[in-house]
Amino acid sequence: MRIVVIGSGFGGLAAAIRLQAQGHDVTIVEKLDKPGGRAYVFTRDGFTFDGGPTIVTVPWMLDQLFAASGRETKDYVQLVKLDPFYNIRFEDGSVFHYNDDRAQLERQIREFDPADVEGYRRFSAHSQQVLEAGMALIDQPFHTIWPTLKVVPTLAKLRADRSVAGTAEHYLRDRRLRQVFSFHPLLVGGNPFRASAMYSLIHALEQRWGVWFAMGGTGALVRGLVRCFEDIGGTLRTNAEVTGILLAPGGGRATGVRLADGDVLAADAVVCNGDLAQAYRTLLPPSARPSMPDARLERMRHSMSLFVIYFGTTKQYPGVAHHEILLGPRYRELLEDIFERKVLADDFSLYLHRPTATDPSLAPPGHDCWYVLSPVPHLGSRTIDWERAAERYRDRIMGYLEERYLPGLSQHVVSERFIDPRYFERTLNSYLGAAFGPEPTLLQSAYMRPHSFSADIPNLYFCGAGPHPGAGIPGVVASGKIVADLIGRAPGTPRRERMHHSGPVAAAGAG
Repeated sequence: MRIVVIGSGFGGLAAAIRLQAQGHDVTIVEKLDKPGGRAYVFTRDGFTFDGGPTIVTVPWMLDQLFAASGRETKDYVQLVKLDPFYNIRFEDGSVFHYNDDRAQLERQIREFDPADVEGYRRFSAHSQQVLEAGMALIDQPFHTIWPTLKVVPTLAKLRADRSVAGTAEHYLRDRRLRQVFSFHPLLVGGNPFRASAMYSLIHALEQRWGVWFAMGGTGALVRGLVRCFEDIGGTLRTNAEVTGILLAPGGGRATGVRLADGDVLAADAVVCNGDLAQAYRTLLPPSARPSMPDARLERMRHSMSLFVIYFGTTKQYPGVAHHEILLGPRYRELLEDIFERKVLADDFSLYLHRPTATDPSLAPPGHDCWYVLSPVPHLGSRTIDWERAAERYRDRIMGYLEERYLPGLSQHVVSERFIDPRYFERTLNSYLGAAFGPEPTLLQSAYMRPHSFSADIPNLYFCGAGPHPGAGIPGVVASGKIVADLIGRAPGTPRRERMHHSGPVAAAGAG
């Protein structure tokens, strides 16, 4: 079949590689001038800035993806394991060095509160149970309610009705440790106080498989996947924004896509890796999607957005780790400001990324490469005028970093740019400028999350952060597998599986 994939993020690349390996003729069309989607790379003044995700977990899922085309990960990208995974810093000056060394973790927990060592052991055991249940479902389609009903007893046993923060509070009593073991939903766009306890599997996932970095940056992983796709015959077109999904007369089936330059690409199936809510709203007429009207899309809870400053410095800061989580004076209250009240608070919590701690080649010699990220409300409330607020917010964040963590910063910045929710809305075509699609809540998970295919157009499929299982590199890579499996099983689909000899796929638990 001729298949067009809209968008070259990790979900689109994962679907495209698997579909091309099945024997289909696959073309990826990408709006921007290079691939990656949210993982776009900015290069400036000799610095290489990863625009989006920087945390790679579950490396065996990437091994499986390359192996689907008869290739091996090591031939396309070098992954290195980080230690620590993160430094988590608090306003009182205390620091938690987070990695997968159980003895070291428990030693630090004992220093914070001796009574929480046993609580952590119970929390860890619970998160491992959640991981076993969750990973079994990550690449399974939930297009009917029955798979969800089958796992209801498991969800009830694991207290999926509880939030991640509520789970941490159940097992731990130290305020700081509760934050250490509950912030993870923010990595996939969720509020720890609303995200289901099922998302506590992220802690177990990191403990089992580690946190990794692609040498050359996340962009090097994107380039490796693109090269793999092209090596097996796939086609990538950049500067090719899709303005409409074409339908057969009278509706029914998708017949291709129309590009902004007027070009038309015919297709037997279309896979959309673009923002799901925005794609439904702008690429299809309402009459073609009665099961997904605008009102339903607008009723969904959408993730927060981000304010990100990318900067390079002439000074190196060797005391700063690759990943730093800088937690501000408030936790729950700040999250309420971001997710519920949708106001720009006076304080913030930050994620500080220093990739030159691992790969100095991302900056000129003797320099450091950075980005600092602040979760902010999406554009739904329209209460923040970013035209006026952006520069002031930038100044507050950079001033805070200089005062507390990066002395002399203002004197050493030689390259800088920032993005705010407008970038996600205008450049990445994300509905309301939400950075992660629908918010990961219990009522927007599994069957209740948007599905991997259109209920109205049988040969239109969705992957990426929007459908099940959701955001994060493991989730969107799994979404690509779901789509490829669905197309491979579709009635009347010609399937010519490419036969390759390749090495063994890394087993679960391999580093």
